[in-house]
Amino acid sequence: MITLILAWLAIINLAGFVVFWSDKRAAVGGRRRVPERALYSFAALGATPAILLGASLIRHKTRKQPFRSIVITIAVLQFAAIVSWFTLQ
Repeated sequence: MITLILAWLAIINLAGFVVFWSDKRAAVGGRRRVPERALYSFAALGATPAILLGASLIRHKTRKQPFRSIVITIAVLQFAAIVSWFTLQ
């Protein structure tokens, strides 16, 4: 089970980073952007670390509010869910 979870997190984080990076490239090139809803979906599915890391590394959406606040809120909720999962078992 833990192997599946780790595989999922690796895949979703890689995909989330690639989508975030492609949104940056589209923004620089003046092309059609990735909807923020899609980025939030990636974060909710587990790509929060990749999106937060991507924001720092590629300097994308670092000052954009409420995007950053929403992603951080998703991260806090995910952390709380993980802590709850391990403390209730």
